[in-house]
Amino acid sequence: MQVRDAMTETVLTVGPGHTLRQAAKSMAERKVGAAIVLDPEQPGPGILTERDILESVGAGQDPDSERVADHLSANLTFASPDWSLERAAEAMVRGGFRHLVVVHDGETVGVLSIRDIVRCWTKDGATSSMPREETPA
Repeated sequence: MQVRDAMTETVLTVGPGHTLRQAAKSMAERKVGAAIVLDPEQPGPGILTERDILESVGAGQDPDSERVADHLSANLTFASPDWSLERAAEAMVRGGFRHLVVVHDGETVGVLSIRDIVRCWTKDGATSSMPREETPA
């Protein structure tokens, strides 16, 4: 199975000037864990994740005054739609993140989350058998 089979094609985008609260509200409404950040001043997209918002709030910062531009990840690992899901999962584990921006011919075409990968693998019938616990006699 390939990234194109699992990615979300309709992505949430926010601007760098949005507040963290505005971004969090949009993410909650769309039930997504990440938003693509488009900044005309930057060469490519960034990403804002739940983790970025959580770290800011946990540090005591005000989500009504903190701007997306100050909390996004800009140095991204991009996935290609023709990557295998295994390759995407490996990139996520290696990089310590849960979302990949999917790019084709220089254009953002989707986002792939670890949840998307798990959904596809379980839908495909992937299983992991758990050993049965023996009950003491």
